[in-house]
Amino acid sequence: MRNKILCFLLLFVAIVSCSPRTNVISVDTPKRPAGQESVLGLKADPIDTVRVGFIGLGMRGSHAVRRLTRVPDCKVTAICDIENDRVEKSANDLAKKGLPAPEMYGGDADAWKKLCESENVDLIYICTDWKNHAQMALYAMECGKHVAIEVPAATTLEECWALVNMSEKTRKHCMMLENCIYDFFEMNTLAMVQSGTLGEVIHVEGSYHHCLNAFWWEYWNNWRLDYNKENRGDVYPTHGIGPVCQVLNIHRGDRMKTLVAMDTYSFNGPKVYERYTGTPCDEFKNADQTNTLIRTENGKTMLIQHNVMTPRPYDRMYQVVGTEGYAAKYPTEICCLLDTTSRSNNFDAIGSEKVYTGQELKDLQSQFTTPLLNPEFVETARRMGGHGGMDYIMDYRLIYCLHNGLPLDMDVYDLAEWCCVTELSRISLENNSAPVEVPDFTRGEWNKINGFKYAFK
Repeated sequence: MRNKILCFLLLFVAIVSCSPRTNVISVDTPKRPAGQESVLGLKADPIDTVRVGFIGLGMRGSHAVRRLTRVPDCKVTAICDIENDRVEKSANDLAKKGLPAPEMYGGDADAWKKLCESENVDLIYICTDWKNHAQMALYAMECGKHVAIEVPAATTLEECWALVNMSEKTRKHCMMLENCIYDFFEMNTLAMVQSGTLGEVIHVEGSYHHCLNAFWWEYWNNWRLDYNKENRGDVYPTHGIGPVCQVLNIHRGDRMKTLVAMDTYSFNGPKVYERYTGTPCDEFKNADQTNTLIRTENGKTMLIQHNVMTPRPYDRMYQVVGTEGYAAKYPTEICCLLDTTSRSNNFDAIGSEKVYTGQELKDLQSQFTTPLLNPEFVETARRMGGHGGMDYIMDYRLIYCLHNGLPLDMDVYDLAEWCCVTELSRISLENNSAPVEVPDFTRGEWNKINGFKYAFK
């Protein structure tokens, strides 16, 4: 009998040793260049009145100009767009409010550089197409300006590292304008997590599910549809990943370590492209559905999804799974907390969960708050607008921190970590869904800060 067992074990070892193994694809974390220092917790000199220059005055930029006129301690001093009529329209919007005329730039592809060079600007607010985000931000920091960049701020690892290095070199803030971290449910859940009510968070989910059929035409010269046609992977991950990274304290005690992606065929992509452009489409690289699974250094998992092609309801998926509780925003806002008081002969009742929805959920949420959830401030944000108020809170916090010389809520490492999913998911997909390393953009300092927190004066 012993010999049979020994033979079986030897056979098993031989089979395992000969079986193909999935190797993790390595991604370099380059050494920090000489003369640079980390910008974790970066504080810049306080700015009495933050002078803001806008590059890109299309759908998002024009709204942002109007929104910033309602934020304390800042003023719009410069505006730029390649289309002169957009520049004139935003200038008229400011004039209607009785505000001083801004410097106006436009008419050619390099006009934005002149805005960056202006001595009348402290912060460059970039709302152009994605492919120009990184180069504009890099030049703005070289010109001594802080930068805020619409999502996604970078589309490649090269751009992510370039922005990290330039921020470290110039000691200028480089923030991505990820508004979804300021959704009221997300902020409330973050406060609940930080109180320990959900126990140890072990898994999170986030997504961008948004059928864009009603919006493709609004993107100048079809740039966004063209980008999806030409690129595979999760090309728009930040709305889903940003809020859950804050929950997991990414680069504030944990870090994303390994990523695996899987996608469908592009069933609807070619049809959508032909419908909106009138041009036959033989190849559309972006899938109708892309799924990315990430494991962290501390053994947590993240599921991130992207789908802009099918008629499913809008959904950022936001789910937080803890050892003692659960919270989810979609499709219905809900929270479950472990009920350890239930005791009976029925095994299913032992440690069962208490479910909170409707008014019970509101009552529960009211116990967990931050200054940003002050009812008066929430009402102001809703009135000022921008995706229900979260855009206003994003702008308010940016200006508040610059005005008071405080660290921003999102730093350049957040920007790089949330944006790198685009290229890393592509690498995984092109290698038969192989696992891929996630680079450490902090270069070994991911656990130097203990937990995410908002900075206040």
